Amino acid sequence: MGLPMAQRLMDAHHSLTVYNRTASKLDPLQAAGATIVPSAAAAIVASSCIILMLTDAAAIHDLLLCDESRSQLTGRTVIQMSTIAPHESQTIRDEVVAAGGDYLEAPVLGSIPEARSGSLIVMVGAEPDQFARWFTLLETFGLEPVLLGSVGSAAAVKLALNQLIGALTSAFAVSLGLVTHQGVDAQAFMAILRKSALYAPTFDKKLQRMLDRDYENPNFPTKHLKKDIDLFISAAQSSGLETNGVEGVRQILTKAIAMSFAEMDYAALFSAIVPPAE
Repeated sequence: MGLPMAQRLMDAHHSLTVYNRTASKLDPLQAAGATIVPSAAAAIVASSCIILMLTDAAAIHDLLLCDESRSQLTGRTVIQMSTIAPHESQTIRDEVVAAGGDYLEAPVLGSIPEARSGSLIVMVGAEPDQFARWFTLLETFGLEPVLLGSVGSAAAVKLALNQLIGALTSAFAVSLGLVTHQGVDAQAFMAILRKSALYAPTFDKKLQRMLDRDYENPNFPTKHLKKDIDLFISAAQSSGLETNGVEGVRQILTKAIAMSFAEMDYAALFSAIVPPAE
């Protein structure tokens, strides 16, 4: 996600300084004219605004809040765009503010194709003045960024939406498995489903991958969806919610990872639900 988002910034003529823990991933940006630096601290020193798209809160702490980086945050704004828990985002905000910086969260819904086209749904947790100040920049990634409340609110909405990714995809997979094992043509099933209130566009996005059991070249790997489901369950349980249904999705994802699909597209949960015909 970070690469196409960075390319959007360059296309909008922003000056870009970039750091990635895997240096080779930056080759396309270097070729396009971005400044590549050897550390997160160097990127912070060179920037007034730091945009984060990292795997999890642990990675954010390692890169943004290590002693070398933390000392450079004074007077700078951090826009955190990864999927993390609300309390994690609030803790990071407190540490950034204590270091003299400013912080807002802006997680996104969508994947690599939407990042390339600038059609991500950008959800913002910030104060109104922060939202106004950075609105034009956030529009680079998606039209009409939405202010949902203070820090933590956008993180919660992002987890709620990613929980639906897991729930809808696993529910579709088991239904598709049943009808195909009964000899029903998948397209006949889909023709009925598409006419109903039960239909979600994600079903068509994952249909052919499931039928072909082709999970290569993922836009969103299984391991990342599993991480987000874990975060959702923890946050929901802290709010006193019943999570048995979501825990079932977690079990399916855990099984898919055990089947060596961790780096594959999360449509691989189909193979965890529907064993191949012998």
